[in-house]
Amino acid sequence: MRGLLQRLQRQAEKRLPALTRYRRPEPLPITLHRRRIYIVPTGFGLGFSLLLLVMLVGALNYGNNAALLLTCLLGAASAASMLVAFRNLDGLRLEHMGAGHAIAGEMIELVCTLHADRPRAAVRLDLADESTAFAVDGSGTTRVSLHLPTHRRGWQPLPRLRLWTRWPLGMFRAWSWLHPEQSVLVWPRPEATGPAPQALADDARHMQLHRGEELAALRDYRPGDPQRHIAWKPSARHDDLLVKDFEQPRSQPQWRLDWRQLRGLDHEARIARLARWLNEAQAQRCSYSLWLPGDDIHSGSGPRHYARCMDALAGLP
Repeated sequence: MRGLLQRLQRQAEKRLPALTRYRRPEPLPITLHRRRIYIVPTGFGLGFSLLLLVMLVGALNYGNNAALLLTCLLGAASAASMLVAFRNLDGLRLEHMGAGHAIAGEMIELVCTLHADRPRAAVRLDLADESTAFAVDGSGTTRVSLHLPTHRRGWQPLPRLRLWTRWPLGMFRAWSWLHPEQSVLVWPRPEATGPAPQALADDARHMQLHRGEELAALRDYRPGDPQRHIAWKPSARHDDLLVKDFEQPRSQPQWRLDWRQLRGLDHEARIARLARWLNEAQAQRCSYSLWLPGDDIHSGSGPRHYARCMDALAGLP
């Protein structure tokens, strides 16, 4: 029965203009109201209605006032549950949608921020084949996480989301469609293997200091220097104290990732190779720069620099 009702609902959404009116993308925030919330009885609700009809016929046939009163009370409860199911969605607002990072072919996490002016219970949010239940407490705001499958790099528009509930008695199903006017950026998939990138020659710009074991130089004393590092004999010939400095320059390799170096590859193969180089540079904690057509990202390192470079790759036409 449940599968039959779902098939009928899908057919109605395809054929009835009133149910497809909000399929086009909408800017955030999106607020649910009475003109976009739809209600149908569930399989349990239809069976319960049939049972009430049989009870009504029996009570009228035998003139049983107690059975007639029970039938009326159960009917009033089912009608009230329809109103409660509607009010559970009415006024619910989708305020913001944020996305994480994912490589093409993986699942990307979406975080939906919903707000309501009163507590809501047993609401479900569907995205593709995933469904998540949530409730809105007294604070009025909640965050719901969903995962969206990705297939290729670049900007991917979000599909429709469905908010629905069967609360409180499960006799009626109330739902509404949300189609936010928003896209998520999917990172390119790196190639499996290939040559290493070109590293710049070591020079003074790519040196960093590290504390070695051999004496490097003498410098003026600074507050906080340990006494064992004070050079007493050379200090006797100067007005100020001198301290042994053990800091020595150490080469820090810098990778130059350049789109122009990959002329023998096609467009997508260049992107896949640069993505692999970015992963290797991030894993080795190297400093790297990236040159792309129309975008020159200077040398840097760390998660933010990596995300910026991958976003630039993903956004290439």
